[in-house]
Amino acid sequence: MTPDLLPYPAMKDSGVPWLGEVPEHWNVKRNKVFMHEVNIRSQDGLGDLLSVSQYTGVTRRRDRLSDEGRLLTNAASLVGYKKVQSGDLVINIMLAWNGSLGVSHIEGIVSPAYCVFRIRDADAIPGFIHYLFRTPVFTGLFKTVSIGVVDSRLRLYPDIFFRLSSSLPPFPEQSAIIRFLDHADRRIRRYVRAKRKLIRLLEEQKRAIIHQAVTRGLDPSVRLKPSGVEWLGDVPEHWELRRAKQVCTAIVDCKNRTPDAVENGGYTVVRTTNIRNGKFNLLGSYPTDRRNYEIWTQRGAPRSGDVFFTREAPAGEACLVPDQDNLCMGQRMMYFRPDTDVLDPRFLLLSIYGPTVKTYIQNACNGSTVGHLRLGQVTALPLLWCPLSEQKAIVDYVEEASKPINTTINRAEREIDLLNEYRTRLIADVVTGKLDVRAAAAGLPDETEESGLPDDTEIDAEDDADPTDELAEADG
Repeated sequence: MTPDLLPYPAMKDSGVPWLGEVPEHWNVKRNKVFMHEVNIRSQDGLGDLLSVSQYTGVTRRRDRLSDEGRLLTNAASLVGYKKVQSGDLVINIMLAWNGSLGVSHIEGIVSPAYCVFRIRDADAIPGFIHYLFRTPVFTGLFKTVSIGVVDSRLRLYPDIFFRLSSSLPPFPEQSAIIRFLDHADRRIRRYVRAKRKLIRLLEEQKRAIIHQAVTRGLDPSVRLKPSGVEWLGDVPEHWELRRAKQVCTAIVDCKNRTPDAVENGGYTVVRTTNIRNGKFNLLGSYPTDRRNYEIWTQRGAPRSGDVFFTREAPAGEACLVPDQDNLCMGQRMMYFRPDTDVLDPRFLLLSIYGPTVKTYIQNACNGSTVGHLRLGQVTALPLLWCPLSEQKAIVDYVEEASKPINTTINRAEREIDLLNEYRTRLIADVVTGKLDVRAAAAGLPDETEESGLPDDTEIDAEDDADPTDELAEADG
């Protein structure tokens, strides 16, 4: 993907322990020498609202919303938000440790909780700083020097940030590094997008299998009857349309706020971001303590055999509750406890992703600015019900038919992980002086010759799924 790169011929001690050695001709300067903080506030609240993510840096917030009905912000007014110019460095000071920062290529406004820094052109090129500060070397440093008790409340204050040092190559070399990394980054993102397109096609194929199984069953010769639902059509004659409350022993809603984050508390807060496409992923959850756990499980604690369900942000995602103790729910979360005498939890999960429930959710959320389901709407979810033995046979069939699809999806996801790991390592090695790219950059074709490569400002929604970004904005 990239030519063979060699180390610099001569290195020197940077004088900064965590920087180590740098190329002999590079400078080491404190951040306060080549940038300063700007705090210009919007008087009218107009302009593009910008967001900061560890995945894509600074972007227009509207470009990140997959649901067109979702609000850009919960703030009543954007007056007083900080102005950002193209080339400014924007840092979410609560999340600098996870890379939620970047140089903006657009003008706009950001949350007052963020810090905005302007780079002096005589010392550094903004594009180089963007790459440098998002490397593991610097995000690890930011975590070490940030003030706070738990990760979700760590803050990198400007005075601390200014005391840190950065390694800066000469101006022409910064340009060469940017040229090389931009080229490599575009190619990697192109490969990742191709893999994600494949995954989306495979997921559609899997949904088609589920659709057929949960609306018609496995017997193609079965007699059909009108379902009584206009958009559903005919269903097997012996099937029934039941509501979720009729086949569950409990449907438990979350409290209307989120438990406190408590590091090493021993309990885990499950959030909507943990649940996507029928799968559970701990990424984005956070720890809490027993006191919070007991408060947030007064209505009941989720357990293995239950089904998690999101009623907002987005509405309608679900997964089986993992076999893991000490889980409690954050905002917008619910769980179903199926009556296992009449409903297999796995069949319930398939049904939630089937057309009956999906269309119901779309109709129920129609007109809602945030895609929100009320408790009564959730308990009334329509489920096509069949005998338990038939449910189990359908689940087994879907699992077997989906195996080759899941294998291909898992392989593609692993390839994406490897590509992103390679990208992170390459950027870190180049901007910290481990690899010399001057000759490689000089041999790159002009941008106009790179036909087929996507524009580097293009945003892939799946690249920009930082679950902690919105928490920080709300805190600000």
